[in-house]
Amino acid sequence: MLTIYGMHDSGNCYKPRLLMAKLGRPFRHVEVNSVSGETRTAEYLAKNPNGKVPLLELEDGRLLAESNAILLYLAEGTRLLPGDAYDRALVHQWLFFEQYSHEPYIAVRRALIKYPERAAQATPQRMEFLLEAGSNALQVMENQLSRTPFIAGDRMSIADIALFAYTQDAGFAGYDMSRFPAVAAWLERVRGDEGHVPLHWLPLSA
Repeated sequence: MLTIYGMHDSGNCYKPRLLMAKLGRPFRHVEVNSVSGETRTAEYLAKNPNGKVPLLELEDGRLLAESNAILLYLAEGTRLLPGDAYDRALVHQWLFFEQYSHEPYIAVRRALIKYPERAAQATPQRMEFLLEAGSNALQVMENQLSRTPFIAGDRMSIADIALFAYTQDAGFAGYDMSRFPAVAAWLERVRGDEGHVPLHWLPLSA
């Protein structure tokens, strides 16, 4: 059985769990808490020298890190990854956008608010910068989702899963979601897609 190492409350770790749920594929979840240092143990570093989660372990023992790379692997040949080269490239485009222009701001601001041990890093200047940069990313999404029902076009894809993970918590992170009605409507479309599960969902085998 496939194994996903990750934190139950991490958006990046939620991505592959959500994808597997939508595909109806069984997997095993192993909780690894990066906040408490579990990703820095010798045992875990032997699996992922970068010391981060999520991490996918295949049935044959091969390992794959980075949340969006895991999404691309697991979605191969499914309804959530287009076969057409251009449509697939659009999905890649939004995966890169998520990691470079969205996650570094919205996910980081969320973490600074969520985890008390990071409070000292939440200076007013940093929080304001993250708010502005994250709002810019949400506006890019708003512009796209005003034209298409899903982020990479007319059909749901792993680009939606990647961006959903932290956008769903943007309000908690202090972003004014009333400014982004198309994004809010899209969040509901993703939730309405078959097999959807919430952030803290774990498989029964966990």
